[in-house]
Amino acid sequence: MTAKSAAAAARATVYGYPRQGENRELKKAVEGYWKGRVTADVLRQTAADLRRSTWRKLAEAGVHEVPTGDFSYYDHMLDTSVMVGAVPPRHRSAVTADALDGYFAMARGTQEVAPLEMTKWFDTNYHYLVPELGPDTVFTADSAKQVAEFKEAAALGHTARPVLVGPVTYLLLAKPAPGVAADFEPLTLLDRLLPVYAEVLADLRAAGATWAQLDEPALVQDRTPAELNAVARAYRDLGGLTDRPKLLVASYFDRLGEALPVLAKAPVEGLALDFTDAAAANLDGLAAVGGLPGKRLVAGVVNGRNIWINDYEKSLATLATLLGFADRVDVAASCSLLHVPLDTAPERDIDPRILGWLAFAAQKTTEIVTLAKGLAEGTDTIAAEIAANRAALASRAASPITRDPAVRARSAAVTDADGRRSQPYTERAAAQRARLGLPLLPTTTIGSFPQTDDLRAARADLRAGRIDTAGYEARIRAEIGEVVSFQEKTGLDVLVHGEPERNDMVQYFAEQLTGYLATRHGWVQSYGTRYVRPPVLAGDISRPEPMTVRWTSYAQSLTDRPVKGMLTGPVTMLAWSFVRDDQPLGDTARQVALALRDEVTDLEAAGTRVIQVDEPALRETLPLRAADRPAYLDWATEAFRLTTGAVAPGTQIHTHMCYAEFGDIVQAIDDLDADVISLEAARSHMQVATELAAHGYPREAGPGVYDIHSPRVPDAAEAASLLREGLLAIPAERLWVNPDCGLKTRGWPETKASLENLVAAARTVRAEL
Repeated sequence: MTAKSAAAAARATVYGYPRQGENRELKKAVEGYWKGRVTADVLRQTAADLRRSTWRKLAEAGVHEVPTGDFSYYDHMLDTSVMVGAVPPRHRSAVTADALDGYFAMARGTQEVAPLEMTKWFDTNYHYLVPELGPDTVFTADSAKQVAEFKEAAALGHTARPVLVGPVTYLLLAKPAPGVAADFEPLTLLDRLLPVYAEVLADLRAAGATWAQLDEPALVQDRTPAELNAVARAYRDLGGLTDRPKLLVASYFDRLGEALPVLAKAPVEGLALDFTDAAAANLDGLAAVGGLPGKRLVAGVVNGRNIWINDYEKSLATLATLLGFADRVDVAASCSLLHVPLDTAPERDIDPRILGWLAFAAQKTTEIVTLAKGLAEGTDTIAAEIAANRAALASRAASPITRDPAVRARSAAVTDADGRRSQPYTERAAAQRARLGLPLLPTTTIGSFPQTDDLRAARADLRAGRIDTAGYEARIRAEIGEVVSFQEKTGLDVLVHGEPERNDMVQYFAEQLTGYLATRHGWVQSYGTRYVRPPVLAGDISRPEPMTVRWTSYAQSLTDRPVKGMLTGPVTMLAWSFVRDDQPLGDTARQVALALRDEVTDLEAAGTRVIQVDEPALRETLPLRAADRPAYLDWATEAFRLTTGAVAPGTQIHTHMCYAEFGDIVQAIDDLDADVISLEAARSHMQVATELAAHGYPREAGPGVYDIHSPRVPDAAEAASLLREGLLAIPAERLWVNPDCGLKTRGWPETKASLENLVAAARTVRAEL
């Protein structure tokens, strides 16, 4: 096909869409089901209504081919485990008794059984449930969900394309099941898994599917020759099937690199590639392999992960180049639109000029359709859209919001000495022990306590004017008093104020810093029914006044035990925001670090003896390619040290990380030079403690003994057992006892019981030393 005919054939499509609904209907229905207020039939109907609404909106916007199978009650990787029959033995009876309850048991656990481990989906803030596999795993096909959702869309008259997690990515993201040797490689199960995918594909073809998409984002990471051979074998076998739809293999989040020639040669009908940011190198990769003659190319030129408007002229130039590489070029976002909010239309608090710089899922869909039209019919047909886009981009570039000379001057004046503590850790540790007087195995929590309905109602009442500021603050003081009192009675050693005044660990700070914008309806799924509203980092950052000192000091006035000051670190402030794309990330991180440095200094001056600067996103934001990691870790660790470097030796600096693979960043954790780090460890059975020990980590650490992302209450014996495992790697004088993460999403009854058990476990193990 010629470039001209390839252009004429261009169509618009997407890989996936936000699941929650305009008013988070899915969250409410699922949580209602968990609490017994919503029946299974009502939950299923809500889900069906949301799917149909999404397909209708996409079709009305001009999308030619809608995705199916991307919808999930909880997580698409969990859905894949169900599709291939990879149900852990401990969950099989629950799944057999009731498929829906068994599904949620794998996601959340029950009082009797632990859930699947949860970790970050590549370098996003979405969490997936990790498959547990072993040499005895037997896969069985269950295509019911995929077939049913495809048929739903087809019955409504939509051209639909089922979307599946690809077999190689599924295995590469899996872990050895409990009791299986740690060196077991799930990829060795590929030949056992492929026939199951073949069966699912045959079922989809029988249902009428013309195309099926297999997502292989793991291929943008560095892969060994053996792994690349597995990719070649997988798509040789699947491509060689006769009873299947046409196959579109999709990869995103970065450049394919050495995997691109493998996929280009595979007997599949199409590839879907990311052409944004670092993944723009896929353009050179296609040229190097001689393009994709005879194949379909879906070009992800609209950024599916950030919320800034597309540059139409730049994207059209990329698309024009791609026309010579494939038989047909379609237009899409770089990845599923799951990672952005639904629509800018409901936002009433953002200046309309600034709102014109933003594109959520609905606006990105329009961008995709516009670009496809321009490619297929000529740019004259979208001349007005190009002109408006050019004006919006110019407006943003010229806006005073984006540049503050004072902030830039301060950032430019930073020296290496600003990021170094005045004494080494060994001397600091002695000063801190003398000042704090803590026992062996000191107990603490990560920061937040349950955000009750009363607290949410108080914030809503304040916004609506039903109570004044004085009334709201009285409620906050009362909640802090209860939290501090409970911690004292329970016997925790280092307390927190519970963060009742905070809506979110990033948004709370963003609303008090210049350069940030807050949305009212910009919800994005983090995991399961947990949704967050990432703020928009639009311009230069500064801190006009203290943000946390008042409430931390109030909590400290209620107790003689140390109360931690709680801050969100600079890397996490970036990672969990929609960050500006008009300057290097390291420059933005330095600005945020300087603003937080002022807060740390004020907390210390107010008498706060322990200050925690959370960086759960440090691993999450790690570039997917090893070659890109040193530069990132340099500015990321510098930003943390800049935040904390001004405090006195006797002030103890903590940090916290959760739900990530820490082995890749142990050196960076060391380089932060925090006095204490707390980490998720309960679901991974203290794996991180072993990793810290293998590295020779010299400071204090608290690998979590209580998994807070499950409603189950671990008893004291379970927590003590985990604690003993931690002691095998970390000496008692450097080991802390804490939950995996903050307690914001938990209820008070389970929180109280779990923390009481945690303290009891610490006392038991302390007595054994």
